[in-house]
Order: sequence, then C-alpha cells, then structure tokens
Amino acid sequence: MTVMTDHRPHMLTENFEEIARIGARVEEGLRLEFIDGMLRSKAVPDSDHALIIEWLTRVCMQHRPELWLYGELGLKVQQYRQGRARPDGVLAPSGSIGGQGDWVEPEPVLMAVEVTSYDSDTDRRDRHEKPRAYAQTGIPVYLLIDRDKCLVSVHSEPDGQRYERVMTVPFGKEVELPDPVGITLPTEPLKDWVR
Repeated sequence: MTVMTDHRPHMLTENFEEIARIGARVEEGLRLEFIDGMLRSKAVPDSDHALIIEWLTRVCMQHRPELWLYGELGLKVQQYRQGRARPDGVLAPSGSIGGQGDWVEPEPVLMAVEVTSYDSDTDRRDRHEKPRAYAQTGIPVYLLIDRDKCLVSVHSEPDGQRYERVMTVPFGKEVELPDPVGITLPTEPLKDWVR
C-alpha cells in the first residue's frame, strides 16, 4: 500500500503578506495569492480582460448604484481567513471596505468575480481553487466569466465548503445574479472580448 503525504511547505499567512508587499514594490504588476497554503502568481490582465471589468462595473452601477465593483482588491478567504486572494472584482456596498489595509475582511462582499486569463494555471485557479475558497468564506455569489469556454457561471448558495448551486450559460444569453446581488446580466457583449 502506498501512502500519499503532503510535502508542500506550509507558510504562515503573515509571511505571505510580507512577501506580497515586497514583491509588489520590486516587480511592477506582480500579483500574488495564497490559497490552500500555496503561493500563486496571478496573470497580469490583458486589455480585453480590463474591458470586461469595465462593462461589468457599468452594469452593476446601472442596476445597483449603492454598490461598487472594486477591482484587484486583496481579500481574506477560506476558513479562519488564512487564505489571501485577489479577485478580478469584488461587489460590495460603496465605502464598506475602507480602513482595512492590503487585505480586507469578506463580510460586506456580495459577489466575487473572476475573468479567466489565457494562462496554464487558469483551470486550477479560477474553476477549482477560487470557487472553493469563496464558498468556504461564505461569499454569497461567485461569478466566473470564462473566456476560454465562452461561458458565464454563477455560483451561489455557499454551504461552507462549496457552492450548492451553479448556473452556466453561453455568452449571449442572460443570466440571473441571485440575491443579494439581484441583477440580470446580459452576456452578449462578452463575445467581443474573447480570442
């Protein structure tokens, strides 16, 4: 019988935060995350990625002007807030994240947003690790805009380990972002921002 053991080095969250601070000062555009005890580098977004976030910000502002889609915010995630993620967008009440430094508490967050990048790590990061981390944190909605597959996935009803409900539609169809977000998202414009 073969026994599998986890030989990954275990880093303290405080050590990760210091590495992330130093890295950001030394290398422009370096975006580090710490999920499942693993240090990860997040791809720098391309121009179409930025346009998707701009579009989503406008949609959210039109339907819910009391909310704001914060981009590139450092967020404490996972059980006991030991993980650190940088979602592409975080929807929360306007002004609710102030005074918390580099990594904010997730309580006011209504939705985390990820837009896939064209890199080899996107499958593991955006389709597996991030939904689990956000569900463990209790973030009500996780929106994945998947440019590789031309799909939008809305994850909702977190149970503390995973999202119990996932609705996936192809680009071009409307999709409901359930309460507490409460927005119908028209996904037709996303067709313009894929390779």
